[in-house]
Amino acid sequence: MTNASVSFAPAVSAPATPTLLPTGLRDALPPEAEHQAACVADLLRGFAAEGYERVEPPLVEFEDSLLADADTSVARQTFRLMDPVSQRMMGVRPDITIQVARIATSRLAHRPRPLRLAYAGDVLRVKGSQLQPQRQFTQVGVELIGAASVAADVEVIRCALDGLSRLGVAGLTVDLTVAALVPKLFDLYGLPAAQRAAVRDALDRKDGAAAAEQAGPLADLLTGLLAATGPARAALMLLTSLDLPDAVQPLRRDLTEVAEALLHQVPQVGLTVDPIEGRGFEYHTGVGFTLFARQVRGELGRGGRYQAGVDPVEASTGVTLFMDAILPAVPVPAPRQRLFLPAGTPVDVGRSARADGWVTIAGLDPKEAAEASAKRLNCQAIYRDGQIVELKERA
Repeated sequence: MTNASVSFAPAVSAPATPTLLPTGLRDALPPEAEHQAACVADLLRGFAAEGYERVEPPLVEFEDSLLADADTSVARQTFRLMDPVSQRMMGVRPDITIQVARIATSRLAHRPRPLRLAYAGDVLRVKGSQLQPQRQFTQVGVELIGAASVAADVEVIRCALDGLSRLGVAGLTVDLTVAALVPKLFDLYGLPAAQRAAVRDALDRKDGAAAAEQAGPLADLLTGLLAATGPARAALMLLTSLDLPDAVQPLRRDLTEVAEALLHQVPQVGLTVDPIEGRGFEYHTGVGFTLFARQVRGELGRGGRYQAGVDPVEASTGVTLFMDAILPAVPVPAPRQRLFLPAGTPVDVGRSARADGWVTIAGLDPKEAAEASAKRLNCQAIYRDGQIVELKERA
């Protein structure tokens, strides 16, 4: 029996499909792309009417400036690349809030406070989440820089709600939290790191029994805070009845006052309170909030009070809206009527028709069958013999 030599050819990967995009990225096609652009423009117009001036940070920055004031979760979501010109590492922004804070505390440091800024643009993240699988999406938001007050918190929340209402989003709700409350209690009661992690995990799962078992002297307070979760009026009654240490009472006061102001100013919006929620609010120093809508999966936006800059530090409040979550909740307007202009139609005819609200589609070939082309290009009318003629639908 002879031994046969066997050779293995290197594996050859199949050629990439030209239309295949990386996971979490997609093309926005008509009419979705135009619908999103119109919604973004509408939000920005509303923000501008309340004094929020638009800024437009770059898509890519040097890594050390982009992440200077960012927490570790932002750093983990940042794509990095080498700048071939400067040979320095750069980052693609995973969030625009940190860029606006940089602009406010550096380029616009001379402007009077409070400073109101608005923005819109795409961000890119290393990974999507279960509720937000897209890695590239559009953010729209406002930042109120240099004001540490309940009034500032309420203004930002109301601006976001008003903007979403103008778009036609129905069944809006706001969930309020104060993420700094639990860590402050941990500090006051001297809980060691391992114990804090176990309690935090139990709180995130809303497991009151596990939290009480792990929390030691904090068990009763945390159980009370967990109970003070739900619709605002009932939750506030429970929250105000708790015997909290003096050091955290300002946090409770701010949360209560923001909730009461919203109940008065936007009574049509559902309001809930969750004083122990901390996920995603790690860098917030005061009241935080998440925006939802009935029959919409996931968050429409979130925000809260935080510290902008390093030296000096400025108390600020902001909100970021996620357009990929918002668009499915916005009624799509009826498509505009399309008018076919056969080749050779005077230019002024098209200008006049567009002024009257038509979308004009110009013919490019004088030999083409104009009516057939108009129907093929989804036009509802054609310019013929000096007038606009409605096209009959095909049988």
